[in-house]
Amino acid sequence: MFSKKSLVALGLLGLSSLNASAAQLSIDCILRGYCISTQNVVEHLKALQGIADANNGNRSAGSSGHELSANYVAQQLLAAGFKVELAPFSFMKFSKLSAAFSQAAPAEVSYAEEKDFQVMNYSGSGSVTAALVAVDVQLGVGNASTSGCEKEDFATFIPGTVALIQRGTCAFQQKVENAQAAGAAGVVLFNQGNTADRSEIFSGTLSEGSAVTIPVFATSYPFATALIEQGAVTVKLAASTKVESKISYNVLAETKDGNPDNIVMVGAHLDSVAEGPGINDNGSGSAAILEVALNMKNTKVTNKVRFAWFSAEELGLVGSNKYVESLSEAQKSKISLYLNIDMVGSPNYMLSVYDGDGSKFGQKGPEGSAAIEKKLHTFFSEMGSSSVESELNGRSDYAAFSAAGIAVGGLFTGAEGKKSEEEAKLFGGAAGEAYDACYHKACDGLTNVNTEALELNTNAVAYLTLSFANSAAEVRPLEKSMSRKARNKVVFPKHLHCHEDVFDI
Repeated sequence: MFSKKSLVALGLLGLSSLNASAAQLSIDCILRGYCISTQNVVEHLKALQGIADANNGNRSAGSSGHELSANYVAQQLLAAGFKVELAPFSFMKFSKLSAAFSQAAPAEVSYAEEKDFQVMNYSGSGSVTAALVAVDVQLGVGNASTSGCEKEDFATFIPGTVALIQRGTCAFQQKVENAQAAGAAGVVLFNQGNTADRSEIFSGTLSEGSAVTIPVFATSYPFATALIEQGAVTVKLAASTKVESKISYNVLAETKDGNPDNIVMVGAHLDSVAEGPGINDNGSGSAAILEVALNMKNTKVTNKVRFAWFSAEELGLVGSNKYVESLSEAQKSKISLYLNIDMVGSPNYMLSVYDGDGSKFGQKGPEGSAAIEKKLHTFFSEMGSSSVESELNGRSDYAAFSAAGIAVGGLFTGAEGKKSEEEAKLFGGAAGEAYDACYHKACDGLTNVNTEALELNTNAVAYLTLSFANSAAEVRPLEKSMSRKARNKVVFPKHLHCHEDVFDI
């Protein structure tokens, strides 16, 4: 644990704190709606926005923006009497320095970054002008593309050209490595187009520390099909990228009382992408759990509660993985459950809880996850709100806990996916439009947060945290001998970026 003095030495103090409630948090006051101040949550978001504004517009891991965000969270917790631990870890940080994409023939056309294309994380550097060659693409709704997944797909590929590869079936990394091995000078990877929500431009991540040395761009299905329809096309790709070793910190704090052998963990990632301030993703989750923690400073609990603000989630769930890896088996066995709070203020929101029992998407979490899902649905019902399920797919910080056999659950209001007609009937908003049109963009600022969703979800965090802090028996019953029941570990395919596919399932 770090003292206030040591935090000052690390340069992680200096912002004024808000006043948290002096009363004890209770289930009754949560359900009556007067425990948690949504205005305080918004004030936390304003602080994070101010930090981003003063630090190149972002709070990405390894940057001054993230360090000052950790400063803010740590200072708030210290002022409320928590002991704060800063857990450092190293990681390889990817930076895009510049990028350009254009068509050279049959006509000269310049394309706009973010609108027409994006550089994939951990793309290599380079500049190339060459013919664009489609690799085993399969167009049309309902397609089952395996483009680029097999080396045989490149049997007739001409070295020195640019590979046009379709998303689907296997990891981006596998597709790109196959292309590079076949002599591709660059790769354009386009969305699959098999369904409506896999059509637009997307963000993607290759493996950290991979051997990819060529430029790799991601684009939309309509963009790629328009190129294909032209026939012979020559394109220009140019990217300058950098990968460097960085240090970042997870911020950890826990209640003073409560059973240390029965720990309830509540976490959110504090880092943003480099493209923007990340106020919904995931300032919203970070601010929500911070306000809940501050309101619990005088609350007596049966089970110890540990709050975590993870870093480098956007670069491959790095902070949460490093944290779980640092724990001994004995330490892991003391964690009864992990609650993941990621994006809880999406503008065109849905109120969704993770599908812990697998009834909606088929993938259930470790034992106890179903109980977390049920309790969250109960809360929203008590508040007179509907709720739906989100898939447990390993694309947020709960993945490391699930792999350790720890029950997982949590909240999510949607990212780049599109709201369905059914969801629009339940929650309002616009069907057919993204839950968060500013996802991973510079416009993910204060105006990108729906305060109604933020309020409901912050109260849901408080309800769930306090409920399990009082008793986690529904999730992890203790044997008479106090030994734990055997855990069933659920390991997801590796995902390297928040809410993104790198392994298309």
